Amino acid sequence: LSYLQERGINTELAKRECSEAHFTNNGKRYFAIAFPNVSGGYEIRNRYFKGCIAPKEISHIKQPEKTRETCYVFEGFMDYLSFLTLRQESCPNYPELDGQDYIVLNSVSNVSKALYPLGSYKRIHCFFDNDRAGMEALRQIRMEYGRDLYIRDASQTYSGCKDLNEYLQKQAERNRQVQSVRETHTQPPKKKNGFRL
Repeated sequence: LSYLQERGINTELAKRECSEAHFTNNGKRYFAIAFPNVSGGYEIRNRYFKGCIAPKEISHIKQPEKTRETCYVFEGFMDYLSFLTLRQESCPNYPELDGQDYIVLNSVSNVSKALYPLGSYKRIHCFFDNDRAGMEALRQIRMEYGRDLYIRDASQTYSGCKDLNEYLQKQAERNRQVQSVRETHTQPPKKKNGFRL
């Protein structure tokens, strides 16, 4: 939980989406955040380790009951959790987290695995990293569905940042600075030491 907090993630939202994995690697015991994929594997993260419990696959979060026409696509689950956190903070009373389905690639190399499920949506919003690999993943989706579907490059929302999680962390830091300035201005002035004559 402290690692998620360092990344700016709302821990209550993360608890609903993730588990805690305990595992052994080279005879040493570890624990990490575990995010499930569609094949029964997990993406795992902690402060020191980034990997997966095989098989490596995409994660597809579908809303219950009604079929959604829109899907938001993320490279990794930290960006997905960052999106949920930002939405919750900006619209705490009605964040509309269930207004769309979500696909997390868990690696840009999995973009081809996401193409078939994306075909059932009318609108696709891509929250990829602002780098060559992210742009290539977007290009592949547009090549597959460019004429048939509305495909939005949502990375412009956080231009100037590597990814959505970096944007979230910068927003959190900015908010802390603003709060600190407000607290400084609202505190009564300190009394000076010494005697009054």
